[in-house]
Amino acid sequence: MLELGVLEVVDNVASHASALKAHRQSVNNRERNRQFRARLRGALKSIRTARDGNDLAGARGALKDTISLIDKMTSKGVIHRNAASRYKSRLTTRLKVKAA
Repeated sequence: MLELGVLEVVDNVASHASALKAHRQSVNNRERNRQFRARLRGALKSIRTARDGNDLAGARGALKDTISLIDKMTSKGVIHRNAASRYKSRLTTRLKVKAA
């Protein structure tokens, strides 16, 4: 069964309705979480490249978008709120150090 680009094996799935629904939900959530994490990695890379290229204005713009993405991921339960705070703190600190 191919759904959302994820190949899943249906051999070990329970046969009652609530377990089947839970399995479908977990497949959808897993794919959504993968997409969010991929977007986060791309956003972090864009900040790093802008910072390393001495494009501080671009890095600040990318930081704003990335913080918004991190907050969205936290509200949806993709990452823990402490991990989100850690990401945001480290990003802003590194940008301030580079600007100084």
